[in-house]
Amino acid sequence: MRFTTGSLLTLTFAALLTACAPRAVQPPVGNGLRAAFSDAGVVWAEGGRACVARAPSFVRACPAVGRVVDVNWHAAQAWAASPDLGLVATLDGAPQTLAVGAVVALSAQSIYREDGSALTYAGAAAAGVPGRPSLAVTGGDGLDYVLLGGQLVRVGDGRVLDPLAGPFLALTPSGVRVTSSPAVDTAFGSYWLRNSRLERVDAAGKVLASVPHADGQVGLVGSLVVTVSSGGQVRAFGTDLTEVPLNY
Repeated sequence: MRFTTGSLLTLTFAALLTACAPRAVQPPVGNGLRAAFSDAGVVWAEGGRACVARAPSFVRACPAVGRVVDVNWHAAQAWAASPDLGLVATLDGAPQTLAVGAVVALSAQSIYREDGSALTYAGAAAAGVPGRPSLAVTGGDGLDYVLLGGQLVRVGDGRVLDPLAGPFLALTPSGVRVTSSPAVDTAFGSYWLRNSRLERVDAAGKVLASVPHADGQVGLVGSLVVTVSSGGQVRAFGTDLTEVPLNY
């Protein structure tokens, strides 16, 4: 198990867990798949189930932590949000739980509740938003952004950056941007999942390379372009979209 037993709350939570075992199983795609990427690996949630696959092996682990609505990375730890239990908890590594109440979204910095209030992963109060965010991300500039009532809002100052945002937010080196399909911007090009393909696109929008790919999510894990699709299939590619075999 990945949870401490130092309080009645944690004991209650632990009692709800089943044995942890690996199994094959950013805004959600049509099937409800959410994902977050970091140098540590990829973590995702689908159908209320959370999984993590750490680099470089990308072996999947899907511990039972109740119904999960969102996941993210913080300080190289994979976290999952379970509103039914009012908790966020680590999926592997150092066991940690935090009582947060009705959590609805996680960024890499903050935990957002249904009333828009927020906490840090240490449990301290953080800047929130006036309402229930449907998605929270930490941009390449280190600032938090949320989708709130169909608008892209920067959390720190409450500024509406796009009044008709979504359905996807792509991380960029300088922040985030609104996209029509899952995407990530990097120093060596943009990568899109669209039209049943993973595409590498230059700054002018020209497709430089593409490979067949199911719907899913895409992000960077170190120097790799990593994807996760429905059912938990993880794939890794070099920056030129040459696929890297994964031994899992």
